[in-house]
Amino acid sequence: MKIRNNHKNIKLLAWFNFFLSFRFYFPILIIYFVKVTGSYALGASVFSIIMLSSALLEIPTGIFSDLIGRKKTLVLGAFATLISVLFYAVGGSYWILAIGAILEGLARAFYSGNNQALLHDTLAESKQEAEYSEVYGKTGSAEQVGLAITAIAGGLIAHWSFAWAMWLSVIPAIVGLFISLKIVEPKTIKSTSGGNVYSHLKEALRGFKINKRLRMLSLSSIIGYGQGEAGFQFRSAFVATLWPIWAIGVAQALSNIGATLSFYFGGKLIKKFSALKILMGGKIYALVSNTIALIYPTVLSPFLMSSNSLFFGAGTTSRSTLMQKEYTKEQRSTMESLNSLGGSIAFALLSFLLGLMADLLSPAKALLILQPLGFVSLIILWKILKKENNFNK
Repeated sequence: MKIRNNHKNIKLLAWFNFFLSFRFYFPILIIYFVKVTGSYALGASVFSIIMLSSALLEIPTGIFSDLIGRKKTLVLGAFATLISVLFYAVGGSYWILAIGAILEGLARAFYSGNNQALLHDTLAESKQEAEYSEVYGKTGSAEQVGLAITAIAGGLIAHWSFAWAMWLSVIPAIVGLFISLKIVEPKTIKSTSGGNVYSHLKEALRGFKINKRLRMLSLSSIIGYGQGEAGFQFRSAFVATLWPIWAIGVAQALSNIGATLSFYFGGKLIKKFSALKILMGGKIYALVSNTIALIYPTVLSPFLMSSNSLFFGAGTTSRSTLMQKEYTKEQRSTMESLNSLGGSIAFALLSFLLGLMADLLSPAKALLILQPLGFVSLIILWKILKKENNFNK
Protein backbone atom coordinates (compact mmCIF):
# COMPACT_ATOMS: atom_id res chain seq x y z
CA MET A 1 0.00 0.00 0.00
CA LYS A 2 1.55 3.26 -1.17
CA ILE A 3 0.74 6.48 0.68
CA ARG A 4 2.28 9.64 -0.74
CA ASN A 5 2.09 11.63 2.48
CA ASN A 6 5.33 11.00 4.35
CA HIS A 7 4.24 11.99 7.86
CA LYS A 8 5.19 9.29 10.33
CA ASN A 9 1.67 9.13 11.77
CA ILE A 10 0.10 8.31 8.41
CA LYS A 11 2.20 5.18 7.92
CA LEU A 12 1.77 4.16 11.55
CA LEU A 13 -2.01 4.57 11.34
CA ALA A 14 -2.08 2.37 8.24
CA TRP A 15 -0.16 -0.37 10.07
CA PHE A 16 -2.26 0.10 13.20
CA ASN A 17 -5.45 -0.38 11.15
CA PHE A 18 -3.95 -3.49 9.57
CA PHE A 19 -3.15 -5.18 12.88
CA LEU A 20 -6.38 -3.98 14.49
CA SER A 21 -8.28 -5.99 11.89
CA PHE A 22 -5.87 -8.93 11.85
CA ARG A 23 -8.11 -11.26 13.86
CA PHE A 24 -8.48 -14.88 12.80
CA TYR A 25 -11.84 -15.03 14.57
CA PHE A 26 -13.55 -12.26 12.59
CA PRO A 27 -15.17 -14.44 9.90
CA ILE A 28 -16.60 -16.90 12.44
CA LEU A 29 -17.20 -14.69 15.49
CA ILE A 30 -21.02 -14.88 15.48
CA ILE A 31 -20.77 -18.66 15.04
CA TYR A 32 -18.33 -18.85 17.97
CA PHE A 33 -20.64 -16.76 20.15
CA VAL A 34 -23.63 -18.93 19.24
CA LYS A 35 -21.54 -22.05 19.93
CA VAL A 36 -20.65 -20.80 23.43
CA THR A 37 -24.06 -19.37 24.35
CA GLY A 38 -26.35 -21.87 22.67
CA SER A 39 -28.65 -19.50 20.75
CA TYR A 40 -28.66 -16.88 18.03
CA ALA A 41 -30.25 -14.32 20.36
CA LEU A 42 -27.62 -14.72 23.10
CA GLY A 43 -24.80 -14.89 20.57
CA ALA A 44 -25.96 -11.70 18.88
CA SER A 45 -26.46 -10.06 22.28
CA VAL A 46 -22.67 -10.14 22.77
CA PHE A 47 -22.44 -7.72 19.85
CA SER A 48 -25.15 -5.67 21.56
CA ILE A 49 -23.03 -5.48 24.71
CA ILE A 50 -20.06 -4.31 22.65
CA MET A 51 -22.04 -1.47 21.15
CA LEU A 52 -23.94 -0.51 24.32
CA SER A 53 -20.72 -0.24 26.31
CA SER A 54 -19.22 1.74 23.43
CA ALA A 55 -22.28 4.01 23.43
CA LEU A 56 -22.04 4.67 27.17
CA LEU A 57 -18.36 5.55 26.87
CA GLU A 58 -18.45 7.50 23.57
CA ILE A 59 -18.82 10.95 25.10
CA PRO A 60 -16.19 10.77 27.88
CA THR A 61 -13.61 9.21 25.55
CA GLY A 62 -14.31 11.78 22.83
CA ILE A 63 -13.87 14.61 25.32
CA PHE A 64 -10.76 12.88 26.66
CA SER A 65 -9.28 12.92 23.16
CA ASP A 66 -10.03 16.62 22.62
CA LEU A 67 -8.76 17.70 26.03
CA ILE A 68 -5.92 15.26 26.77
CA GLY A 69 -4.53 14.11 23.44
CA ARG A 70 -4.97 11.79 20.43
CA LYS A 71 -1.99 9.53 21.17
CA LYS A 72 -2.91 8.76 24.79
CA THR A 73 -6.43 7.93 23.69
CA LEU A 74 -5.16 5.59 20.96
CA VAL A 75 -2.82 3.78 23.37
CA LEU A 76 -5.62 3.22 25.89
CA GLY A 77 -7.81 1.86 23.09
CA ALA A 78 -5.08 -0.55 21.96
CA PHE A 79 -4.62 -1.80 25.54
CA ALA A 80 -8.37 -2.37 25.96
CA THR A 81 -8.41 -4.24 22.63
CA LEU A 82 -5.68 -6.61 23.80
CA ILE A 83 -7.47 -7.48 27.06
CA SER A 84 -10.74 -7.92 25.18
CA VAL A 85 -9.20 -10.44 22.77
CA LEU A 86 -7.80 -12.38 25.74
CA PHE A 87 -11.26 -12.68 27.31
CA TYR A 88 -12.75 -13.85 24.01
CA ALA A 89 -10.01 -16.46 23.70
CA VAL A 90 -10.67 -17.77 27.21
CA GLY A 91 -14.40 -17.96 26.38
CA GLY A 92 -16.21 -20.82 28.09
CA SER A 93 -19.27 -18.91 29.26
CA TYR A 94 -21.58 -16.08 28.30
CA TRP A 95 -20.29 -13.87 31.13
CA ILE A 96 -16.65 -14.16 30.11
CA LEU A 97 -17.64 -13.19 26.56
CA ALA A 98 -19.65 -10.30 28.02
CA ILE A 99 -16.58 -8.94 29.85
CA GLY A 100 -14.60 -9.15 26.62
CA ALA A 101 -17.45 -7.35 24.86
CA ILE A 102 -17.44 -4.51 27.40
CA LEU A 103 -13.71 -4.07 26.92
CA GLU A 104 -14.07 -4.12 23.13
CA GLY A 105 -16.78 -1.47 23.52
CA LEU A 106 -14.36 0.62 25.54
CA ALA A 107 -11.72 0.27 22.82
CA ARG A 108 -14.20 1.22 20.10
CA ALA A 109 -15.19 4.30 22.11
CA PHE A 110 -11.54 5.35 22.38
CA TYR A 111 -11.07 4.91 18.61
CA SER A 112 -14.36 6.23 17.23
CA GLY A 113 -13.82 9.98 17.30
CA ASN A 114 -10.14 9.98 18.11
CA ASN A 115 -8.62 8.16 15.14
CA GLN A 116 -10.29 10.29 12.49
CA ALA A 117 -9.41 13.41 14.46
CA LEU A 118 -5.81 12.18 14.76
CA LEU A 119 -5.60 11.77 10.99
CA HIS A 120 -7.25 15.13 10.30
CA ASP A 121 -5.03 16.97 12.80
CA THR A 122 -1.92 15.31 11.40
CA LEU A 123 -2.80 16.54 7.91
CA ALA A 124 -3.85 19.97 9.19
CA GLU A 125 -0.50 20.35 10.91
CA SER A 126 1.19 20.23 7.51
CA LYS A 127 -1.64 22.16 5.78
CA GLN A 128 -2.80 19.12 3.81
CA GLU A 129 -6.46 18.87 4.88
CA ALA A 130 -7.45 18.69 1.20
CA GLU A 131 -5.85 15.22 1.08
CA TYR A 132 -8.07 13.88 3.88
CA SER A 133 -10.36 11.80 1.63
CA GLU A 134 -7.51 10.11 -0.20
CA VAL A 135 -5.35 9.47 2.87
CA TYR A 136 -8.33 8.28 4.94
CA GLY A 137 -9.24 5.87 2.18
CA LYS A 138 -5.74 4.47 1.88
CA THR A 139 -5.23 4.03 5.62
CA GLY A 140 -8.66 2.40 5.73
CA SER A 141 -7.68 0.01 2.94
CA ALA A 142 -4.95 -1.38 5.22
CA GLU A 143 -7.67 -2.54 7.61
CA GLN A 144 -9.43 -4.41 4.81
CA VAL A 145 -6.18 -6.11 3.75
CA GLY A 146 -5.83 -7.47 7.28
CA LEU A 147 -9.43 -8.66 7.26
CA ALA A 148 -9.01 -10.33 3.86
CA ILE A 149 -5.94 -12.32 4.92
CA THR A 150 -7.47 -13.51 8.18
CA ALA A 151 -10.84 -14.25 6.56
CA ILE A 152 -9.39 -17.13 4.54
CA ALA A 153 -6.97 -18.27 7.24
CA GLY A 154 -9.54 -17.84 10.03
CA GLY A 155 -12.15 -19.99 8.31
CA LEU A 156 -9.62 -22.78 7.72
CA ILE A 157 -8.24 -22.60 11.28
CA ALA A 158 -11.75 -22.57 12.77
CA HIS A 159 -12.65 -25.66 10.73
CA TRP A 160 -9.87 -27.39 12.62
CA SER A 161 -10.12 -25.54 15.96
CA PHE A 162 -12.15 -22.53 17.11
CA ALA A 163 -9.81 -22.15 20.09
CA TRP A 164 -6.76 -21.68 17.87
CA ALA A 165 -8.55 -19.02 15.81
CA MET A 166 -9.21 -17.10 19.04
CA TRP A 167 -5.77 -17.45 20.66
CA LEU A 168 -3.76 -16.65 17.52
CA SER A 169 -5.62 -13.32 17.38
CA VAL A 170 -3.84 -12.21 20.57
CA ILE A 171 -0.52 -11.74 18.71
CA PRO A 172 -1.59 -8.93 16.33
CA ALA A 173 -3.35 -7.21 19.25
CA ILE A 174 0.03 -7.01 21.03
CA VAL A 175 1.68 -5.63 17.88
CA GLY A 176 -1.06 -2.99 17.60
CA LEU A 177 -0.35 -1.80 21.15
CA PHE A 178 3.36 -1.34 20.34
CA ILE A 179 2.51 0.62 17.18
CA SER A 180 0.22 2.97 19.11
CA LEU A 181 3.14 3.89 21.38
CA LYS A 182 5.09 5.13 18.32
CA ILE A 183 2.44 7.68 17.28
CA VAL A 184 3.45 11.37 17.47
CA GLU A 185 0.95 13.72 19.10
CA PRO A 186 -0.13 16.29 16.46
CA LYS A 187 -0.64 19.95 17.28
CA THR A 188 -4.33 20.59 17.82
CA ILE A 189 -6.43 23.68 18.36
CA LYS A 190 -7.05 24.04 22.07
CA SER A 191 -10.63 23.87 23.24
CA THR A 192 -12.33 27.14 24.17
CA SER A 193 -13.98 25.43 27.15
CA GLY A 194 -10.83 25.83 29.25
CA GLY A 195 -10.80 22.14 30.20
CA ASN A 196 -14.37 22.18 31.52
CA VAL A 197 -15.90 18.88 30.39
CA TYR A 198 -19.51 20.09 30.57
CA SER A 199 -18.78 23.28 28.64
CA HIS A 200 -16.93 21.28 26.01
CA LEU A 201 -19.85 18.87 25.59
CA LYS A 202 -22.30 21.78 25.47
CA GLU A 203 -20.33 23.38 22.63
CA ALA A 204 -20.26 20.09 20.72
CA LEU A 205 -24.02 19.64 21.09
CA ARG A 206 -24.56 23.23 20.01
CA GLY A 207 -22.68 22.42 16.81
CA PHE A 208 -25.37 19.86 15.94
CA LYS A 209 -28.18 22.19 17.01
CA ILE A 210 -27.22 25.06 14.70
CA ASN A 211 -26.17 22.92 11.70
CA LYS A 212 -29.15 21.23 10.01
CA ARG A 213 -26.99 19.61 7.33
CA LEU A 214 -24.85 18.01 10.03
CA ARG A 215 -27.97 16.73 11.82
CA MET A 216 -29.28 15.11 8.65
CA LEU A 217 -25.92 13.56 7.78
CA SER A 218 -25.63 12.27 11.33
CA LEU A 219 -29.14 10.75 11.32
CA SER A 220 -28.47 8.98 8.02
CA SER A 221 -25.12 7.78 9.34
CA ILE A 222 -26.63 6.43 12.57
CA ILE A 223 -29.39 4.50 10.80
CA GLY A 224 -27.06 3.27 8.07
CA TYR A 225 -24.37 2.16 10.51
CA GLY A 226 -26.80 0.32 12.78
CA GLN A 227 -28.46 -1.48 9.89
CA GLY A 228 -25.31 -2.15 7.86
CA GLU A 229 -22.98 -3.28 10.63
CA ALA A 230 -25.55 -5.41 12.46
CA GLY A 231 -26.32 -7.14 9.18
CA PHE A 232 -22.66 -7.58 8.29
CA GLN A 233 -21.71 -9.06 11.66
CA PHE A 234 -24.64 -11.49 11.43
CA ARG A 235 -24.04 -12.41 7.78
CA SER A 236 -21.80 -15.37 8.64
CA ALA A 237 -24.76 -17.05 10.37
CA PHE A 238 -26.66 -16.81 7.07
CA VAL A 239 -23.69 -17.99 5.00
CA ALA A 240 -23.29 -20.99 7.36
CA THR A 241 -26.74 -22.20 6.22
CA LEU A 242 -25.45 -22.35 2.63
CA TRP A 243 -21.71 -23.09 2.84
CA PRO A 244 -19.47 -25.27 5.09
CA ILE A 245 -17.57 -23.57 7.94
CA TRP A 246 -14.19 -23.67 6.15
CA ALA A 247 -15.65 -21.75 3.19
CA ILE A 248 -17.21 -18.91 5.20
CA GLY A 249 -13.90 -17.09 5.17
CA VAL A 250 -14.01 -17.01 1.35
CA ALA A 251 -17.13 -14.83 1.37
CA GLN A 252 -15.55 -12.62 4.01
CA ALA A 253 -12.30 -12.35 2.06
CA LEU A 254 -14.14 -11.34 -1.11
CA SER A 255 -15.84 -8.56 0.86
CA ASN A 256 -12.52 -7.38 2.26
CA ILE A 257 -10.77 -7.43 -1.13
CA GLY A 258 -13.56 -5.36 -2.64
CA ALA A 259 -13.48 -2.97 0.31
CA THR A 260 -9.68 -2.65 0.04
CA LEU A 261 -9.97 -1.45 -3.56
CA SER A 262 -12.92 0.77 -2.67
CA PHE A 263 -11.04 2.45 0.19
CA TYR A 264 -7.86 2.84 -1.84
CA PHE A 265 -9.55 4.59 -4.75
CA GLY A 266 -12.23 6.27 -2.64
CA GLY A 267 -10.53 9.66 -2.63
CA LYS A 268 -10.24 9.75 -6.43
CA LEU A 269 -13.87 8.67 -6.86
CA ILE A 270 -15.03 11.40 -4.49
CA LYS A 271 -13.15 14.05 -6.44
CA LYS A 272 -14.81 12.87 -9.65
CA PHE A 273 -18.41 12.24 -8.52
CA SER A 274 -18.77 13.98 -5.08
CA ALA A 275 -18.91 12.34 -1.66
CA LEU A 276 -22.70 12.53 -1.38
CA LYS A 277 -23.36 10.80 -4.71
CA ILE A 278 -20.84 8.04 -3.95
CA LEU A 279 -22.49 7.42 -0.57
CA MET A 280 -25.96 7.26 -2.10
CA GLY A 281 -24.88 4.98 -4.95
CA GLY A 282 -23.41 2.47 -2.53
CA LYS A 283 -26.58 2.39 -0.43
CA ILE A 284 -28.78 1.81 -3.48
CA TYR A 285 -26.64 -1.10 -4.68
CA ALA A 286 -26.47 -2.69 -1.19
CA LEU A 287 -30.23 -2.47 -0.75
CA VAL A 288 -30.96 -4.11 -4.11
CA SER A 289 -28.27 -6.82 -3.96
CA ASN A 290 -28.98 -7.83 -0.35
CA THR A 291 -32.72 -8.05 -0.98
CA ILE A 292 -32.25 -10.30 -4.02
CA ALA A 293 -29.73 -12.53 -2.20
CA LEU A 294 -32.04 -12.98 0.79
CA ILE A 295 -35.35 -13.45 -1.06
CA TYR A 296 -33.77 -16.12 -3.27
CA PRO A 297 -31.10 -17.72 -1.03
CA THR A 298 -28.77 -19.94 -3.05
CA VAL A 299 -25.07 -20.88 -2.93
CA LEU A 300 -24.49 -17.72 -5.00
CA SER A 301 -26.08 -15.40 -2.42
CA PRO A 302 -22.85 -14.88 -0.41
CA PHE A 303 -21.08 -13.78 -3.60
CA LEU A 304 -23.81 -11.25 -4.38
CA MET A 305 -23.77 -9.86 -0.84
CA SER A 306 -19.97 -9.66 -0.88
CA SER A 307 -20.11 -7.47 -3.97
CA ASN A 308 -21.49 -4.64 -1.77
CA SER A 309 -17.95 -4.11 -0.56
CA LEU A 310 -17.01 -2.51 -3.89
CA PHE A 311 -18.88 0.55 -2.62
CA PHE A 312 -18.21 0.19 1.11
CA GLY A 313 -14.77 1.79 1.32
CA ALA A 314 -15.63 4.75 -0.91
CA GLY A 315 -18.92 5.18 0.97
CA THR A 316 -17.22 5.14 4.39
CA THR A 317 -14.62 7.62 3.17
CA SER A 318 -17.41 9.81 1.76
CA ARG A 319 -19.30 9.78 5.04
CA SER A 320 -16.20 10.73 7.01
CA THR A 321 -15.29 13.48 4.52
CA LEU A 322 -18.78 15.00 4.69
CA MET A 323 -18.91 14.88 8.48
CA GLN A 324 -15.41 16.25 9.07
CA LYS A 325 -16.27 19.31 6.97
CA GLU A 326 -19.19 20.09 9.29
CA TYR A 327 -17.46 19.51 12.66
CA THR A 328 -16.03 22.41 14.63
CA LYS A 329 -12.24 22.32 15.04
CA GLU A 330 -12.29 22.51 18.84
CA GLN A 331 -14.83 19.71 19.34
CA ARG A 332 -13.93 17.48 16.36
CA SER A 333 -13.43 14.23 18.28
CA THR A 334 -16.34 14.84 20.65
CA MET A 335 -18.75 15.52 17.79
CA GLU A 336 -17.70 12.34 16.01
CA SER A 337 -18.19 10.48 19.29
CA LEU A 338 -21.71 11.90 19.61
CA ASN A 339 -22.48 10.57 16.13
CA SER A 340 -20.91 7.22 17.02
CA LEU A 341 -23.01 7.13 20.18
CA GLY A 342 -26.18 7.05 18.10
CA GLY A 343 -24.72 4.44 15.76
CA SER A 344 -23.66 2.22 18.66
CA ILE A 345 -27.11 2.29 20.22
CA ALA A 346 -28.74 1.48 16.87
CA PHE A 347 -26.27 -1.38 16.32
CA ALA A 348 -26.87 -2.80 19.80
CA LEU A 349 -30.64 -2.85 19.45
CA LEU A 350 -30.64 -4.24 15.93
CA SER A 351 -28.06 -6.95 16.72
CA PHE A 352 -30.21 -8.41 19.49
CA LEU A 353 -33.39 -8.14 17.41
CA LEU A 354 -31.61 -9.90 14.52
CA GLY A 355 -30.65 -12.80 16.75
CA LEU A 356 -34.14 -12.99 18.21
CA MET A 357 -35.76 -13.02 14.76
CA ALA A 358 -33.28 -15.63 13.56
CA ASP A 359 -34.26 -17.90 16.46
CA LEU A 360 -37.95 -17.44 15.63
CA LEU A 361 -37.68 -17.44 11.82
CA SER A 362 -34.28 -17.97 10.14
CA PRO A 363 -31.07 -15.96 9.56
CA ALA A 364 -32.16 -15.14 5.98
CA LYS A 365 -35.59 -13.83 6.99
CA ALA A 366 -34.13 -11.87 9.90
CA LEU A 367 -31.64 -10.11 7.60
CA LEU A 368 -34.39 -9.43 5.04
CA ILE A 369 -36.56 -7.68 7.64
CA LEU A 370 -33.60 -5.38 8.36
CA GLN A 371 -33.30 -4.02 4.80
CA PRO A 372 -35.97 -1.23 4.87
CA LEU A 373 -33.80 0.73 7.32
CA GLY A 374 -31.22 1.10 4.56
CA PHE A 375 -33.91 2.76 2.45
CA VAL A 376 -34.65 5.25 5.26
CA SER A 377 -30.97 6.21 5.44
CA LEU A 378 -30.95 6.67 1.66
CA ILE A 379 -34.03 8.94 1.67
CA ILE A 380 -32.34 11.32 4.13
CA LEU A 381 -29.29 11.62 1.85
CA TRP A 382 -31.57 12.19 -1.15
CA LYS A 383 -33.18 15.13 0.67
CA ILE A 384 -29.73 16.64 1.31
CA LEU A 385 -28.79 16.21 -2.36
CA LYS A 386 -32.10 17.70 -3.51
CA LYS A 387 -31.56 20.73 -1.28
CA GLU A 388 -28.02 21.17 -2.65
CA ASN A 389 -29.26 21.00 -6.24
CA ASN A 390 -31.98 23.58 -5.56
CA PHE A 391 -29.41 25.85 -3.91
CA ASN A 392 -27.05 25.60 -6.91
CA LYS A 393 -29.74 26.45 -9.48
